[in-house]
Amino acid sequence: MVDALSCFSFFGSFLGALPLSISWPSFMAEVNEAEIEPLVLAGVLLSLITVYLAAKVGGELCARVNLPPVLGELLGGVVVGVSALHLIVFPEGAGESGSVLMQLVQSTSDLEPEGILSVFRGESEVVSVLAELGVIILLFEIGLESDLKELIRVGPQAAVVAVIGVVVPFALGTTGLIALFNIATVPAVFAGAALTATSIGITAKVLAEIQKLSSKEGQIIIGAAVLDDVLGIIVLAVVASLAKTGEIEITNVAILIVSAAVFLVGAIFVGRLLSPLFVGLVDKMETRGELIISSLIFAFVLSYIAATIQLEAILGAFAAGLILAETPKHKQLEEQIVPIADMLVPVFFVTVGARTDVSVLNPLDPANREGLIIASFLVIVAIIGKVVTGFAVFGQPGINRLAIGVGMVPRGEVGLVFAGVGSASGALSESLEAAIIVMVILTTFVAPPLLRIVFKDSDSVPPDEEVQVATSSSSEEQPSAS
Repeated sequence: MVDALSCFSFFGSFLGALPLSISWPSFMAEVNEAEIEPLVLAGVLLSLITVYLAAKVGGELCARVNLPPVLGELLGGVVVGVSALHLIVFPEGAGESGSVLMQLVQSTSDLEPEGILSVFRGESEVVSVLAELGVIILLFEIGLESDLKELIRVGPQAAVVAVIGVVVPFALGTTGLIALFNIATVPAVFAGAALTATSIGITAKVLAEIQKLSSKEGQIIIGAAVLDDVLGIIVLAVVASLAKTGEIEITNVAILIVSAAVFLVGAIFVGRLLSPLFVGLVDKMETRGELIISSLIFAFVLSYIAATIQLEAILGAFAAGLILAETPKHKQLEEQIVPIADMLVPVFFVTVGARTDVSVLNPLDPANREGLIIASFLVIVAIIGKVVTGFAVFGQPGINRLAIGVGMVPRGEVGLVFAGVGSASGALSESLEAAIIVMVILTTFVAPPLLRIVFKDSDSVPPDEEVQVATSSSSEEQPSAS
């Protein structure tokens, strides 16, 4: 996932690449900064109004037809985004034209087009950062609701699921593109790498909605998705290096692997040692919000450390949640984080939908047809390559293996990052990039309802079978208890 630092980095590179006839300093001189700032705030407020309306309307509609509300938030984002109403758009998707909301801002001010363009960039940056904060809060909340002991217990199974979920789709996708479509090796490797991604945010939200987050299946999915995220970062670093230099830099790969392992294990180990000090410090505070503010500081510190060592900021937030879930304050903290999550998390899901251009799904456009043919192959590999991971789980009688596999299917914004990096490096053709985007769209939108269906099927196990499963599980766990 792209973290907040990536947003700032992209923003800077975008400004530097603007094809304007005047230089950036002179442009800034012509725009009255005091006049721009309140309009940026106005644009952000309009964007948040649109985001919340889209999230609520979409979520409520999906909830009423027994679909995950997160799917409604994604669909609401598509409706208000670049694919339809152009209310929430971003510089990389709208160019210099801005959004409909920016036209509304311009109609109520006397700014020149250059000034509105500056407002548009500022508004887009703020919304992007709020979206990234949303997914950080989401993973912190998921960490709080997870059981560290259970995650450690299912760790071997989660590791197997994660590794297979990276190796199988990567191998099938890369070899299939080369053999069936005669695609060159480097582009095929990039597309195969995009198939390895898993969107932990989307799956975790669905699991929380259907109250399966603390189940064995949910814990294996979350553990595997976290490891998959780490492996995905490593794979992305490898293929990006291959695209740029034609060779893989072993040193960088080794550094990423070591830093990921040290961070995850070290953060949890040290955090558990220091958690009593954290609780004691919070108990001594007398000001309002002592628990939630102290916890967010802790989560943001770990997120910052993760981001600075080229990992995902969300990994730090998840680790912080796991650590604080072991403290006596975890129930109180869970209650206090909910309003913050309700405010920020929808921004993330709506913006994911808003950035998704579904026009690449139009078969009537001749330019899309080659991409759709390749996309059909990628979608099949993307689903099969993740579903088979559930059947690799061992030592868990009665577990819903299909649910585990389906939980690993959605690519979400993670897959779009792979497509974006591949496009920026020049490794992907237009048709192959479109195929990857189609694969990301379909896996993202199909997985949430499928996940609810496969869990619902497992809930309808006959009572006598449930008794047998419970008996066998208790008999297996008895020796370890003694």
